[in-house]
Amino acid sequence: MTEAIRPQPGILDIALYEGGKAHVAGVANAVKLSSNENPFGPSDKSKEAFTRTVHTLHRYPNTDHLALRTAIAEVHGLEASRIICGAGSDEVINFLCQAYAGPKDEVVYTEHGFLMYRIYAMAAGATPVEVPERERTADVDAILAACTRRTKLVFLANPNNPTGTMVSAAEVARLAAGLPTQAILVLDGAYAEYVEGYDGGAALVDARDNVVMTRTFSKIYGLGGLRVGWGYGPKHIIDVLNRVRGPFNLSTTQLEVAEAAVRDQEFLVRCRSENARMRVWLAGALAELGVPTDTSLANFVLARFASQEEAESCDTFLQGQGLIVRRVAGYKLPHCLRITIGDESSCRRVAHAVAQFKGVK
Repeated sequence: MTEAIRPQPGILDIALYEGGKAHVAGVANAVKLSSNENPFGPSDKSKEAFTRTVHTLHRYPNTDHLALRTAIAEVHGLEASRIICGAGSDEVINFLCQAYAGPKDEVVYTEHGFLMYRIYAMAAGATPVEVPERERTADVDAILAACTRRTKLVFLANPNNPTGTMVSAAEVARLAAGLPTQAILVLDGAYAEYVEGYDGGAALVDARDNVVMTRTFSKIYGLGGLRVGWGYGPKHIIDVLNRVRGPFNLSTTQLEVAEAAVRDQEFLVRCRSENARMRVWLAGALAELGVPTDTSLANFVLARFASQEEAESCDTFLQGQGLIVRRVAGYKLPHCLRITIGDESSCRRVAHAVAQFKGVK
């Protein structure tokens, strides 16, 4: 890099995001439990929609995403005009940082929150502000104390990744009400569908003018490989975000498969039920082995070990058994491993392997 050609200030300070490991050298057919993917994949209706789109690959997609926004609105009881779609909810988060945060602004998030909050804030030239959590759960009082007249965005994943913990609706409402007038509360609902009866914050969005909700098709809908997400917010914010959204940010395939997915709520209910069943089972099995987890409301558990050394040793052992989980030192949880809830066979293999590692017969 020459002295004359330099990126914007702060860009080179960004640490690259590392996704969950997908392969283990020398191990064939390893079970991937590192990226919180749906072990059942997408629904049959989603697959059928994917196949149909092969005939229109030469055509540009529509730019208003109306069919998908309408489907989302009908399923969730929302206003289609206040929905924006993106390449994963990540892109909607990026739009928010791009549109509302810049130099001399601050973006607030919690210490074990999604790593992309910090990355997108820095990419926009804003200052990331990390707030301590209490027992791996977001602390509303600490978040409010961290806010200043420079705060433009406050990100809260609920349930949170990688902890699986969740803040009550009353606490989230208290947070929204207590923010500085220039700040937007962003409720990241990537795992909202795993919580039965939870609206992801939609009612709060409707009640206020400073709250935005994001959701994704990557988790329970099993479409991580397609990258489709959406956001819901006040009309004045969504109108701004659409000004920075590329007109063709989603392909016809993404749009039509996501529409088929969101309309197949029967599949979603089955996935949520099976996830809840195996999540309870795996958490109990790990507890019996002396490996505690917080009560998770997502599709993973955060297994806590006595030390970073023990967590890493267990991870290495699991890899040798063909099981890939996620180290989370990057989330300031070096003594933990995040384990995706797979199908029943995978969960039982994990429990058996941890027992072997612990020397429990």
